[in-house]
Amino acid sequence: MLFHTWTFALFFLVFYPVYLSVRRTSLGIPWLLVSSYCFYGWWNPLYLLLILYSTWIDFWVVGRMDQSPRRRLWLTVSLVNNLGILVSFKYATFLTNNLNLALQTLGIPYEVPEPDVLLPVGISFFTFQSMSYTIDYYRGHVARETSFLRFATFVSIFPQLVAGPIERAKHLLPQFNRLESIPWSRIADGASVFVTGLFKKVACANALALYVDSVYTLPENHTAPALILATVCFAWQIYFDFSGYTDMARGLARMMGFDLSINFHHPYLATGLGDFWRRWHISLSSWFRDYVYIPLGGSRGSLVQTYWNMALTLLISGIWHGAAWTFVAWGAFHAVARVLTRGMESSRRYRDGVPAFVKRLWVFVLVCLSWIFFRAMSWEDAMVIYRGIFAPVSTWSDPEFPLAFGALILLVWGHQWLEESRWKTILKLPVVRLSTMVALLTYLWLFCGADEQAFIYFQF
Repeated sequence: MLFHTWTFALFFLVFYPVYLSVRRTSLGIPWLLVSSYCFYGWWNPLYLLLILYSTWIDFWVVGRMDQSPRRRLWLTVSLVNNLGILVSFKYATFLTNNLNLALQTLGIPYEVPEPDVLLPVGISFFTFQSMSYTIDYYRGHVARETSFLRFATFVSIFPQLVAGPIERAKHLLPQFNRLESIPWSRIADGASVFVTGLFKKVACANALALYVDSVYTLPENHTAPALILATVCFAWQIYFDFSGYTDMARGLARMMGFDLSINFHHPYLATGLGDFWRRWHISLSSWFRDYVYIPLGGSRGSLVQTYWNMALTLLISGIWHGAAWTFVAWGAFHAVARVLTRGMESSRRYRDGVPAFVKRLWVFVLVCLSWIFFRAMSWEDAMVIYRGIFAPVSTWSDPEFPLAFGALILLVWGHQWLEESRWKTILKLPVVRLSTMVALLTYLWLFCGADEQAFIYFQF
């Protein structure tokens, strides 16, 4: 069920009035849980078996951990179970295909049957969210949740279930214990955030996808100008798409009385790659920082060890995003780039001597070059795009780029720049917020029809 469809609108029209009426009663959490399962099971009811299994195992494991001195053993059970689910459903086909390729290369006449596995929507998100609870309990950072209903709701609450943000138990679980009345100002604020996300997805991301898809589907038919513009457009498409989902999720949750984590903070205004990862998909970046980078040793060892820990974390992040060598290459690109630029970014000459505009442009170019691996349909296509971008000028042709798309990008970039400037208070004025909402809704009504294009991060 997609947020920007009439199906979801009908679902929410049924769910929300009932939710408001039972929120502060003993039926509040059960209604939210049942509704979340209906939302998730809409794609395929079989998905519910997996999320129920994953939820029950981690709830049971923490219960055993609470009563047993062998806490590390029970933590291992949770980690093996969650990572096993990911490998089985997300990477089984990728691993099988590469194993068969290796067998063929070695001349071994045997082929491992390819598994017929259905990839559940958002599996990477809810397994990471559930797994973080067991890790945090093991570390003593969060209390044990004794109510299965509350824990199951924490794992499956529908606004952020399929594409985040990845919530921590210590942030979201306590909110289920204080279900107060929701003031109209909070509902209006949540609706405002939702409309902003809806505009990003429908008016911006889906529009840019038309140009990006036309170029990336057959990259060999296009020259450098089109390849460069399509890559830049994809950088903004994936930002609009994913941050749009996050805005809609946060807006819905706010209307329901919950606060979800901020997942994006103007990433294309970053002045360094480290700064970029503190602004992009913040809930995932912080997850890898806390549960991979720091346990590996973080920056506590030598410089070589720090760089190794950083590179390995970014490489794992790339693998998390998808079961393809292009995603491995995307993670490796960021790993190498981060290692090579970390010293420069931490130097006083770079921080104080290089204009902010130059730093932002430099980071944006690096990130765009990495997005080629992320978006390309195959390794071969990625190589075609890289070669095409750096081809001689004499081979260039008209990119046939719609200028309206460029206007949308400039408008949003200008809005982000204003939010980080000394004039940002202007954006908080009631008249400005109301005018913005009216303008966005008018644009959606006049220029954007019904569209059921899925969010990019649903595949992860």
